[in-house]
This record gives sequence, C-alpha cells and structure tokens, in this order.
Amino acid sequence: MKDKKVKDKKIPALKKEARAESSIIAALDIGSSKICCFIAEVKNPASIEVIGIGHQASKGVKSGTVIDLRAAETAVAHAVESAELMARHKLQDRPIKSVFINVPGMHTLPHPLSVDVKIAGHEVSEKDVRNALSHSRSVVAHGKEELIHVIPAGYSIDNTRGIREPRGMIGQNLGVNITAITGLAPALRHLSSVASQNNLEIDGFCATPYASGLAASVGDELQLGCTVIDIGGGTTSIGVFFEGKLVYSAAIPVGGQHVTNDLARGLITSIADAERIKTLYGSAHATGIDNGEMIDVPPMGEEEHEQPNYVPRSFITSIIQPRIEETFELVRENIVDSGMGQISGRRVILTGGASQLPGLCDIGQVILNKKIRLGKPRSVKGLAEATGGPAFSTAVGLLVYAAEHADEIPSVASNRSFTLPGPLNSPMLQKVTHWLKENW
Repeated sequence: MKDKKVKDKKIPALKKEARAESSIIAALDIGSSKICCFIAEVKNPASIEVIGIGHQASKGVKSGTVIDLRAAETAVAHAVESAELMARHKLQDRPIKSVFINVPGMHTLPHPLSVDVKIAGHEVSEKDVRNALSHSRSVVAHGKEELIHVIPAGYSIDNTRGIREPRGMIGQNLGVNITAITGLAPALRHLSSVASQNNLEIDGFCATPYASGLAASVGDELQLGCTVIDIGGGTTSIGVFFEGKLVYSAAIPVGGQHVTNDLARGLITSIADAERIKTLYGSAHATGIDNGEMIDVPPMGEEEHEQPNYVPRSFITSIIQPRIEETFELVRENIVDSGMGQISGRRVILTGGASQLPGLCDIGQVILNKKIRLGKPRSVKGLAEATGGPAFSTAVGLLVYAAEHADEIPSVASNRSFTLPGPLNSPMLQKVTHWLKENW
C-alpha cells in the first residue's frame, strides 16, 4: 500500500527560511548510476568547503526516474549517513535536516517569458523586481508542473534593453525576460518522498544541467554562450547558457548504462563485466593500436571462466562508438529543434560520469561542430581527487546554487499543493493571499 500513499502525497513546500544564512548546506544528487550527498560549510558565497561526502551505487532509479521508492530511500539513507559521519565534528554529531536535490533534465521544462511592470516614473525597487518575477508562476500547469527556477535573463526600462541591474533606475515601464524552469509534478513528488522518508526537508530543487554548468564552467564561458551536456547513467541532460543565465533545459533518454547494455549484449557477458570492460578498455573512437590488443571477456552463465575468451579491443570500440554517435546526434537535433542553435555558442562542456570515456570529445566535436572540453567541478575546498571529477559536477553545482543563486528559488512555488478546503480556497481569497505574500 506504500505506492498508494506516495501517489496521493502532496509535494511538500520548500523551506521558507533563507538557507544562505546558515553556514551548513547539503546537496543530494539522485542519479541513475550513483547517489551522492555532499555537506558543505559556507562562510560566504565565494567560500565553500566540503566537509562531508557520501556516495554509493544507485538503487531504485532508472533513466532519471524513481521506479522503486523503498530501494531509493535505502540508498539515499546510506549516502547521507556516510556524509554525516565524515562531517560529524562540524555537525556536532547531529543529523542534517534539509537538502538541495537535483531534478533530472527528463523531468524539467523551460518556459521563456517576457513580463512588463509599470513603475510610473519612480525608482525601480526590490518590490518592483519581485512583482515582475512573481508573474512567472502563471506558467505552472495545474497539477502537472511545479515551478523550480525563476531566472531573470535580462531587464529593460522603457524599451532600453541590455540592463543588468535595474534597481535604482528611473522609468515608466520595467521589462524582465525570465527563464522559468518547471518540474513534472510526479517526478518531484517521488523525489520528495525519498527525502521525507529519510527525515529530510527540501531547501530547493535544481535542474541537473543548471547545477553541472554552475560547477564546471570557468571564466566567461556562461557569459559568452555555451552548452553543458551532462552524460549520466540513464539520461543525458542539456543546458544552454547565454549572458550568464540558463535559457534552456532538456534531456534525452540515453546515457552510460545504455553503452554498458550494448556491450553486454554484443560480448555476451554479464552487465557487471561489461561495465568493468567499458571502464578499463572502452573508447568512443578507434585507434590504430586497438586491433593488436586482445581483451579477455568472461562468458555469461558459465560458473568457471576456465578457457580464455579473447576479443580484439577494436571490437569493443565498434560496439561503443555507434551509441556515442547516436547520443550526440540526438543532442544536436534537440538543440536545433528548440531554436537554441544560434545562442548556444561554440563551446560545449561535458560533465557526468559517462563523459570520461576516452575519445568522447573527439566524436562530439565532429558531430556538434563545436569546441568541446571535459568539465570538472570548479575549485571548492575539501574535494578529494576521487570526488573531483566530472561525475560529481552536479553535487558540487547544487552547493554553488545554494550559496550563490538561492534567490532564484520560488518562495511559494510549491505551496499550491497545500490548498485549504471549502470556501477558504476561493479564487478571490487566493488572490488576496498571494498579493499579501508578495507585498508585505
């Protein structure tokens, strides 16, 4: 009957207090191949120190979707406990109470908006900006989507565009270009259930490609325009950045586990052995020396691997390469079909655990016709070499998002699920309540 309870469960409201004021924040990356929890101490937005790390193989998650709540809850519990144990001195042996959670690109939808607010000749105030951003709540489909990001992509005053900071300026009309990112309600509900079963509240949700971009970008990459491609175990998430802001988010249902499955079928071996072979000998691009190297592949179903079963390394590459080419072709089609081809820039940042396959950048550069580099989490204190690679970009990005972009979390976005019964839920009262929240 647990599934029935989860189905009827409402998405809990995000915590209203500003976590940026707290010195301790926690990030929970729930992926298809691994579940990772980072705990960090934040002295100021520019100083993030990781004090606790816990990660383990993912259970109950497939292609970015929770398919077994009980298994996912157990895996999250182990990851969180490991991180708390490492950070026990800073936490004073107390458990963490809340986390920021990533939302896979498969479950997010971008909504570009343009909002105008009359300011009648007075200086633009913080209230004017908040009022403009609050209009983005109208994009949330009733019961189907929940708002997770409100990202101001640019301002204008009296049709003068290109304004980065409007507060204090004078005009008649304030215009705001907004990228609103929504998450599909069923996916958020399941992520919320996984957290609540572990006695964790949710500080905020963050789209996976957004978090990865915040963690792996350097210099002016986001400002000049770039595409972040996070190749995870079950999905590949896409984020397009322009003028420092996320303007598009999407995903395709292909990831590193699909490569592993292709190898298992092609080599007639177990999935565990296929994953090991991919990690040790896999490549997305053939080289001249591959034909001369022979790899011993354990046959599936045999109790003892007595006789060697050698296959050329080039045969392994011939299985991997078509899937990698397909992945980049699907990414290219998605970007072109979305109309983001012109502003996505000439730079691509690859992140995610599956992005570390040798030859991946070479294939991507040919298919996407862009300059590609492998992105690692930007400098944060406390990261060991084992947890400083592309596979941990999302977890680090969640910490960066919490420390530097907490103002993009809709303060009452998830409260729609908690409506009062009967006459107290009248449209007029809802409008009055909304106005009071925004202006007082």
